[in-house]
Amino acid sequence: MEEFSQEDWGNHSQDLHCYQTGEQELDEVPTTKRTLKIKQESSEDAQKRDVMQNIMQILESVQLKWELFQSWTDFSRLHLSNKLAIFGIGYNTRWKEDIRYHYAEISSQVPLGKRLREYFNSEKPEGRVIMTRVQKMNWKNVYYKFLEITISEARCLELHMEIDWIPIAHSKPTGGNVVQYLLPGGIPKSPGLYAIGYEECHDKPHSPLAEPRGADPSNETPGELEVPSPQASLRVEMESARIIYCYLGIAEVRTLQQCLFLHFQANTKTFSKEWVGINAFLSQNCVVEPGVSPKSIYIKFVEVERDFLSAGSLVECLEKAIGYPLKFNN
Repeated sequence: MEEFSQEDWGNHSQDLHCYQTGEQELDEVPTTKRTLKIKQESSEDAQKRDVMQNIMQILESVQLKWELFQSWTDFSRLHLSNKLAIFGIGYNTRWKEDIRYHYAEISSQVPLGKRLREYFNSEKPEGRVIMTRVQKMNWKNVYYKFLEITISEARCLELHMEIDWIPIAHSKPTGGNVVQYLLPGGIPKSPGLYAIGYEECHDKPHSPLAEPRGADPSNETPGELEVPSPQASLRVEMESARIIYCYLGIAEVRTLQQCLFLHFQANTKTFSKEWVGINAFLSQNCVVEPGVSPKSIYIKFVEVERDFLSAGSLVECLEKAIGYPLKFNN
């Protein structure tokens, strides 16, 4: 019994719950519902994995050193810390000294000190997992690293990781070859952060679902090609396009609604130097050749209290998170 880790036992417990009792028939739960639930759970797991991978990339990009956790006496300054942070928990083993990530998180709502207490306290679920793995010699040492962030930087990372892009519609060409942007409703009349991006299209990848079942053409039976489902075709088309961030805006003096209106629906000559590049890009995108559509433009935004917007290095924060420079930010 002791050869199983806590995680293993958790997995076994979940497996056991998957079986129906003797009084129940499997047909009571429709197959479609079970399939949808599995797909939903796997999609959520994949999304969480992608977010954690992104956080780990941010931590690696700023080249932080791992700190060995020994006791709370060495940890006292963090124990009392009320700062927000991006943090990672790592471990190594007796067989491999390289430190690997166990977990990474943006502590944007709860202070860093409180979150780390939960990961290094054996009475908490997170800490119990770590303690068990050390006691069972699955792990040798436990490490941590963190990067302090401001509230505005935390909201900037939320903008990137949690807020969906909103497509900007455009009118039919007027005056020959000029289109106009049609901003959506519901843009807040409050301060905050906003991003502008455009769609970068690639050649659509060849779907493997359309390949014949047999590798040998001579073994093919007429009419036995696997035809991709509508869902598969949609997934292939979505994966063939990527939205590129090109500008991060800070609505501090003006509201989010005012800033976005001035980007998309006002004369480019009336702006400060900071907006020249992005507004020229958006203006030029409105001039299209006959039969050619303009680039697809997207926006996303998040409300932030005005007092917090001046703190932090927001453009650099977003650039680290996305992995490339913003084209129209100075």
